[in-house]
Amino acid sequence: MWDEPYLETCCRAALHRVVLAGAAARPADSKDAACLARLGARGLVATRADGRCVATDAGMIQHAALVMRAGPG
Repeated sequence: MWDEPYLETCCRAALHRVVLAGAAARPADSKDAACLARLGARGLVATRADGRCVATDAGMIQHAALVMRAGPG
């Protein structure tokens, strides 16, 4: 049974950019702001007091499962 939330390609890419940004975080007002808002609504990213987005623990798990998963073979 499929129990993982579906993320559009653009949102998966935005989550990957948030993870790559690490502690520096990603500005919430960047070009992928709509995706960051969707990710935030799902609890995958959080917006810090300075307005920058960081991955939550749930976001790191989703990143590992959806973005970094190994391909076939």
